[in-house]
Amino acid sequence: MRYQMVNRFLVLAVTAAMPLVAQAQGRGGRGGGGRGGPPPTAKAAAPIDLTGYWVSIVDEDWRYRMVAPEPGDYFGVPMTVEARKVADTWDPAKDEASGEQCKSYGAPALLRVPEHLHFTWQDDETLRLDTDSGKQTRLFHFGDWKAPAGPPTLQGDSEASWEIVRPGRGAPPPNPDAPPQGKGSLKIVTTHLKAGYLRKNGVPYSENADLTEYYDMIKERNGDTMLVALIVVNDPKYLREPFIITSHFKKQANDSGWKPTECSAKW
Repeated sequence: MRYQMVNRFLVLAVTAAMPLVAQAQGRGGRGGGGRGGPPPTAKAAAPIDLTGYWVSIVDEDWRYRMVAPEPGDYFGVPMTVEARKVADTWDPAKDEASGEQCKSYGAPALLRVPEHLHFTWQDDETLRLDTDSGKQTRLFHFGDWKAPAGPPTLQGDSEASWEIVRPGRGAPPPNPDAPPQGKGSLKIVTTHLKAGYLRKNGVPYSENADLTEYYDMIKERNGDTMLVALIVVNDPKYLREPFIITSHFKKQANDSGWKPTECSAKW
């Protein structure tokens, strides 16, 4: 439970820091591109560069992420009584037979899968995330994007915004060569989700769940660049309180290790 306490502290810290952060959301919220000029695109306004390849660093919840958890092992998830009843009926063979083998690869659980990530810009207002495990794709939409009509999906509809740290009055201008930490974060809010699993052993989230994430980049002293994703899942049906976790990734120089694999209900 220690990691959950730490993560809750991080969420409170982020919330407390919000008055110091300028949220760049939508075309009208990023600031003008000069008097009379158009505002910069989401790509141009990015305080951090997430593009490229990343690999999972599994430094917490190893027994839930690197091996399939045992049936009934729900430790650390604030499940409702109804959620436990659903999880207790988990049958991976039934999921595979019904074509539901990707239920643990939905957006609320995707960054917990041991995997490689690949970020690219699909266009100036859409950041794309691909994973090799499960071959999933998420699209993070900035600006005035409107969610299309249709049934819910495993990756849902994601609205993105940059939360850019502005220097205080009298502070020197930011150094473009400074480490990424402190420059800003990527905030993502995801809704319209198809029901799935928070863990491989059938811990459920419902179609009423929503997901909020914050992505931050950190430059380590040894030169490594790390991505820290703070993940908050709310689900009034299956969770008694928000489920808060973090996932860590290391930046790679190339696509080494990138190996697309299909979803698996058993692993």
